[in-house]
Amino acid sequence: MKNAGYHEKDLVIDILAKSFEANKSVNYIIKQDAKRSDRIRALMDYSFEVCSLFGEVFLSDDKRACALIVYPDKKKVTLKSISLDLKLIFKCIGIENVIKTLKREKIINSVHPQTPFSYLWFIGVALKDQNEGIGSKLLNSILDYYDKQNRPVYLETSTVRNLPWYNKFGFQSYHEEELTYHLYFYRRAAKK
Repeated sequence: MKNAGYHEKDLVIDILAKSFEANKSVNYIIKQDAKRSDRIRALMDYSFEVCSLFGEVFLSDDKRACALIVYPDKKKVTLKSISLDLKLIFKCIGIENVIKTLKREKIINSVHPQTPFSYLWFIGVALKDQNEGIGSKLLNSILDYYDKQNRPVYLETSTVRNLPWYNKFGFQSYHEEELTYHLYFYRRAAKK
């Protein structure tokens, strides 16, 4: 596992956009129109930028899987973050989805801890390489990394088939929320 550089941004966006094409949580906030695929790419671009500023972007050594991690305790409002948020509104979610998106974020943030943690925002594997253990290897490396930093890892998922996978890595369910889809909240304490 390595930190992805800006020269690998398009690769990361491509992996994540294709991996999350049918994701309920992503499609909940994306404006649903003829540009939906472009809007998903815009979300992944936004997420890459936010994690570059306030977290980490990881890429597997073979460049077939990636993950975006944000550190909520390090996020702050800057001119760059405001610019990214505006770009997100106009290129991705649309004005009509802003209130719905803000309500969803408020729900998510309300159940997060007040202490520092690592937020696994997105993890994906290139479509042709899925179900080969590449994502498991990357997630294992990520968890080892955060164990050494003594930082718990939190995430949400709307993909029911991923629940046993997260359980396998020691994640535990701690909350569920019903939107127009079911959202599962998971956490994993750092192992010493």
